[in-house]
Amino acid sequence: MSLVTATAPPGRPGPAGNQSATEADFTFFADFLRRRSAISLAPGKEYLMEARLAPVAARAGFAGVRDLVTALRAPGVPRPLVDQVVDAMTTNETSFFRDVSSFEALRTVVVPQMLASRAAQRRLSVWSAASSTGQELYTIAMTLEDSFPQLSGWDVRLVGTDLSSEAVARARAGRFSHLEVNRGLPAQLLVKYFEREGRDYVVAPRLRERTRFDRMNLAEPWTALPRFDIVFCRNVLIYFDPPVREQILGRIRGLLNPGGFLFLGPGETSASVIHGYTQVRAAGTVVHQLQGAAT
Repeated sequence: MSLVTATAPPGRPGPAGNQSATEADFTFFADFLRRRSAISLAPGKEYLMEARLAPVAARAGFAGVRDLVTALRAPGVPRPLVDQVVDAMTTNETSFFRDVSSFEALRTVVVPQMLASRAAQRRLSVWSAASSTGQELYTIAMTLEDSFPQLSGWDVRLVGTDLSSEAVARARAGRFSHLEVNRGLPAQLLVKYFEREGRDYVVAPRLRERTRFDRMNLAEPWTALPRFDIVFCRNVLIYFDPPVREQILGRIRGLLNPGGFLFLGPGETSASVIHGYTQVRAAGTVVHQLQGAAT
């Protein structure tokens, strides 16, 4: 998940014409978005708000963004409208095998260690904490099936969560356009793990059935998550304020099994990550292994 960083010159009218939001509207909405999603919308992103909310306002029957923001100020805002607004402010930028070094590290170092340390339990659990439209978790699933046939007798759980309801629905469907499968997906894996349906490509049922996608706000309480051996939390923490970022990292530490691995995006390492982890260099990247004996 990532935020679009488009800006516009000061004074430029927004997409909603005379219904463009005021400075007070922006201040309210930035606070609203932070409370609902923990996403930080800094001053200077007024045009981003206008551009993203104008289609939502039109679909919901409002005259423009100002009327939409006014509705958000009222008590008892319908949850579907809140979800649409939050979805509009997130862009699910993702691709198959994005930052391929992470998946090379998964294949060459992380999973081999898990095979050894979890051999008695024969269980492996993986969480994609900002799974967007599913490419990351499906990449993990393909990597496991393609490189580790010995996992066929294991209890392997692959969980993806995302803030966007629309992204979660797309991930569950496992349907991707020609453009999407051409972004990072090797041809041999496309043939092996996808089926052609019209102009789209759909993840084969045998792979899709091994994954689970749920909507989840990382900034809200985590109530239904099991413990994990491997967590991917890449390219999402940078959009949160530091206190929220540290809170999320602390919660991840609490969910990781001892000896488990955490994958982060570039620039997302902090002092809280380094504390309690061993930095493992593999395939040109750094993976964070939670200290303690594997169980």
